[in-house]
Amino acid sequence: MMEYLYERVAYLRGLAEGAKVDESTNEGKLITKIIEVLGDFADSINELNDAQLELDDYVEAIDEDLTTLEDDVYDEEDEDNDEEDDDFDFLELECPHCKEYVYLDQELAGNGEEVLCPNCHEPIEIEFGCCCDDDCGCDE
Repeated sequence: MMEYLYERVAYLRGLAEGAKVDESTNEGKLITKIIEVLGDFADSINELNDAQLELDDYVEAIDEDLTTLEDDVYDEEDEDNDEEDDDFDFLELECPHCKEYVYLDQELAGNGEEVLCPNCHEPIEIEFGCCCDDDCGCDE
């Protein structure tokens, strides 16, 4: 693309020289200056094109670095989540109101707060038996 612009500007210069445009006349000065400005535009576009190519390379390098970083971070996070998932227990309960099965986090269900069915939004009463572990804290 850039070579094409330079060729066209060179062609116009050649036409002006071939037509023996006299730079001492107002029209000759105008034509000569227009061709010079077109050359300046071609140079500026060439510089912009070079800068764009450099920027594309830079962004591509950043994207590759980011992909590597994401892979490292998310792989570690996935490993952490796998370990957490092993310790995470859910309760499967049938809602006494809508008869749909719901899954609740045991920790959420065991904190004494009222739990609402996500389907019918009615409260679900949860009863836990005592576990009697050392960490239980019950009086038995």
